[in-house]
Amino acid sequence: MASIFTQIIDGNIPGHFVWQDETCVAFLVIDPITDGHTVVVPREEIEEWTAADPQALSHLMDVAQKIGQAQQEAWSAKRIGLLAEGYEVAHLHLHVWPTQSPADFDPHDVVHGQDQQILAANAQKLRESLRSAGHGEHVVDAAAN
Repeated sequence: MASIFTQIIDGNIPGHFVWQDETCVAFLVIDPITDGHTVVVPREEIEEWTAADPQALSHLMDVAQKIGQAQQEAWSAKRIGLLAEGYEVAHLHLHVWPTQSPADFDPHDVVHGQDQQILAANAQKLRESLRSAGHGEHVVDAAAN
């Protein structure tokens, strides 16, 4: 059975996408640690990061870094969190989120079921930051979500 992330990638479940390329996508999470919290997910279903091909993992990290730089700009973040946990969804994904202090690093202190309008606004803010950083060719148009 396809993972929930594959279902989101395939359009069977809605998502607030900010990035797409031939290898991966990135979209906001519905239970964010902070505004702008995004996951970078390979299109291929890989169970965990240790099972990933080094080239694919390198690409995911490159995209996560670009997302993080855009988040830093958009939210004036002091640091960017990065986590590859994978207990809730057995499909490799990198969590990337803007932070202001160490208190923003608790992956269990989240906003459950974030309002869709807030997610849409945060996705648009991140898209704009990615475009201004020169990544427009990979930024997903809001109308495509």
